[in-house]
Amino acid sequence: MTRIDLNCDMGELPEAIADGTQEALLRSITSANVACGGHAGDERTMRTTIEQAMRAGVAVGAHPGYPDRQNFGRLELKMPAEAVANSIYDQVRALAEVAAKCGAKLVHVKPHGALYNQAVKNRELAEAIAQGVAKFSKDLVLMGLAGSPMLDVFREAGFAVAAEAFADRRYEPDGTLRSRKFDDALIRNPEEAAWQALGIAERGVVIASDGSEVPVDAQTICIHGDTPGSVQIAAAVARTLREAGVKVCGFSQC
Repeated sequence: MTRIDLNCDMGELPEAIADGTQEALLRSITSANVACGGHAGDERTMRTTIEQAMRAGVAVGAHPGYPDRQNFGRLELKMPAEAVANSIYDQVRALAEVAAKCGAKLVHVKPHGALYNQAVKNRELAEAIAQGVAKFSKDLVLMGLAGSPMLDVFREAGFAVAAEAFADRRYEPDGTLRSRKFDDALIRNPEEAAWQALGIAERGVVIASDGSEVPVDAQTICIHGDTPGSVQIAAAVARTLREAGVKVCGFSQC
C-alpha cells in the first residue's frame, strides 16, 4: 500500500487560528509545521497551534525561517552561515520548549520560504540549516524538496530526511517550484491540487509549467495554510488520496 504524509505550515496567521481555519485544516493533515518566531509566530501562537494539533492527533514539527517578519520570510537574505545556524537553533529550541510544556515532542523540521528555496541549490545554506538543527537534536526528521541536493546535505549531516512535494504549487521543468512572482505559481482549485497530489503519491510525478512530467519521489506532500481556499484544498487532497487507496499517515504512524 502506498503511504504518504500530508503536512501544512501553521501558526503563521493569527486570524487563521482565531477563525477556526487551522482546526479545519488539521482535520485533513498528518503533520503540522509550526512557525517558531522567525518569519512569524510567538509563544502564544505556538502554544495554541500545538494544542490544536495534539487534539487532532497531528504530529508537530518546527517551521523556522529567516528572521524577517516584515517580508514573511519570503525575501532572499544574505546572512552568514553561522547566523543562519544560530537562528535555526533558537527557533527550534523555542518551539520545543513550548511543546514540552504542552506535553508534546517535535518530530520534524521544515525550513520556510526563501530559506527553503535558496537551500535547494545552496549547499552552504543547507549545511547551516542542518548545523542549527543538530545543535538542538539529530533525532528530528528534516524535510526538503524532493530530488534536490539539500536532501543529500541533510543525510550527510546524519539526519533522517523526508522528501517533500507540493499539492498547491506549480513546478518548473527542473523540479523546482515556480516563483510566486508568477500569477500561476499557486494551485487554487481543490480538485486540481488533489489530482497533483495523487500523481505524486501514485506515479511519483508532477506536470511542470511547460506541460512536461517531472519525477518527484516524495514521502510527504504540503498544502500551504495561507493558500486561498486551503481548507477545501486540504480536504480534497486527503479525500482523493484515501479514495484511491493511499494510506495518509504521519511519519511515526506509517
